Amino acid sequence: MSETTAAVTADSTPAGVVIAESATARGRRARIALRALQVALALFYASASALPKLIGHASAAESFERLGWGSAGMYTIGALELAGAIALLIPVLQSVAAMALGALMVGAFVVQISVFDGQYAATPVILIVPLTLIAWARREHNADLLRLLLLRRRRA
Repeated sequence: MSETTAAVTADSTPAGVVIAESATARGRRARIALRALQVALALFYASASALPKLIGHASAAESFERLGWGSAGMYTIGALELAGAIALLIPVLQSVAAMALGALMVGAFVVQISVFDGQYAATPVILIVPLTLIAWARREHNADLLRLLLLRRRRA
């Protein structure tokens, strides 16, 4: 084998590349770690982010009043975060949920910078990193979701 040719394993995956769905021990560990990250993020979004908004906690209510969005905006964002947390745990929705929560975090970052003087602007940026990883690693599920939607549309 020449120096410029990459070594290829039996399944045509370049050596050293970990595929989240591979059958190797390393691939299984990567899948487990990714799943643990999804569960941790789902728990965070459900309990630490959505719950205070959905129960109308004083700190959340005050923030949304300062934004001028009131309780309707607070409950809407809380419901979106809870839906995203649940969808992170459903295989066919994982990638879409991560992208949607990432979009919410981009909005949260903009709000933190423009309204709250960047006091907690790092939090949404930090959360965007694992959400992007999940969206990318679980991207094959987008095709599955599209097939399900198209199949349902044909039946209707």
